[in-house]
Amino acid sequence: QLVESGGSLVQAGGSLRLSCAASERTFGSYAMGWFRQAPGKEREFVATISWIGGSTYYADSVKGRFTISRDNAKNTLYLQMGSLKPEGTAVYYCAASVAGGAYDYWGQGTQVTVSS
Repeated sequence: QLVESGGSLVQAGGSLRLSCAASERTFGSYAMGWFRQAPGKEREFVATISWIGGSTYYADSVKGRFTISRDNAKNTLYLQMGSLKPEGTAVYYCAASVAGGAYDYWGQGTQVTVSS
């Protein structure tokens, strides 16, 4: 089970940190990712991190502004978001990939609203 938190209303240019708590004890062996879905749009990839956190990858739209990280001891995934833009308004989801390919487990999402 994945549970996101930290979503909020924030002004453009502001920062926010999302968290994703995993109940699975094998969290540390999964690659993890963040996705988002804006109103009326398809869900899109935001960032991913390898199971030991040594490898990260970002969508071009967030590169340099967002940082994905994980604390395997706490079974928690994070997304530090900075220089937020109104187009970042979306429901943000965390997801887990067991085998490093498709994502197998998804959280329920947390709402981020960026006001201009």
